Amino acid sequence: MQMQMRAPAVARASTRARLVARAPVPCKAAALATQMNIANDVTELIGRTPMVYMNKVTEGVGARICAKLELMEPCCSVKDRIGHAMIADAEEAGKIIAGKTTLVEPTSGNTGIALAFIAAAKGYKLVLTMPASMSLERRVLLRAFGAELVLTDPARGMKGAIEKAEEIVGNTTDAFMLQQFQNPANPAVHYKTTGPEIWEATNGKIDIFVSGVGTGGTITGTGRYLKEQNPNVKGGALWSRRVWSPWRKPGPHKIQGIGAGFVPGVLDTEIIDEIIQVSSDDSIAMARKMASDEGLMVGISSGAVTVAAIELAKRPENKDKLICVVLPSFGERYLSSALFQTLRDEAQEMTF
Repeated sequence: MQMQMRAPAVARASTRARLVARAPVPCKAAALATQMNIANDVTELIGRTPMVYMNKVTEGVGARICAKLELMEPCCSVKDRIGHAMIADAEEAGKIIAGKTTLVEPTSGNTGIALAFIAAAKGYKLVLTMPASMSLERRVLLRAFGAELVLTDPARGMKGAIEKAEEIVGNTTDAFMLQQFQNPANPAVHYKTTGPEIWEATNGKIDIFVSGVGTGGTITGTGRYLKEQNPNVKGGALWSRRVWSPWRKPGPHKIQGIGAGFVPGVLDTEIIDEIIQVSSDDSIAMARKMASDEGLMVGISSGAVTVAAIELAKRPENKDKLICVVLPSFGERYLSSALFQTLRDEAQEMTF
């Protein structure tokens, strides 16, 4: 009986001990509340994107290929970095004021989307000029963020969009053009963020960096940083076979986001060790294959950089090397483009 009488007493003592031990918890919770990992606004979520190896589409090649997933930025493209950087730089220089300045920019789509969500968050009016050949999804996204959109003749490419933007700036009070093709804040943000992120993620083991050239900011800033860490890192730039290169005249192509038809002002060609030309059809086929085989829903330019990286990976001199590519944007943005034409047709013909 004594043993039976003591058990509840021990249990009560144990319970009191646990209660005493738990007493400080409310204070601890209050302290943790001041350390919550919550961004103040959406612009603080830009950068620090993950990297992943590609496996099935690279099977049989001699080198390893990894990808930086810029499609996982807040607005799903690498341009989120430069959109924020250019606006922040202009604000710090006192060139623009939220609620007063009208921002104007020529864009092939993704830079415009980046500027649009940042302008919405900061309170700027935004006017964008864009070739009419860009995807319907891009137009809808730009309008959803409240931007004003002016379409230009697709046959004139980005030159036509730039000229229209300059015209709008000349006719608009308190207007400012960020000029992504000329703005040093563009490559600077890649030097400060993208390059260090790749170097850190690869533990400094990167051998070759491959990037498309739209404005030239990604390969210029990222490539410069990587080469400063290791001069032996090679920089590969890709162009469509129908656009500018040292030996060809520009022409139309289907790879949205690269190949503006002229040499961008921010592009440092000294960073580039080799130019790899790819076709629109090969780029589209690869982007489709990356979705079905790797689970990576990417845009056409991501397919293009992967085609270029695989070409380099097959070379005997690159056996066992680490090749890194930037996958610039999310594939859902291209559902109305040539990328998913056949799948769209199949989907429309489905019945119950």
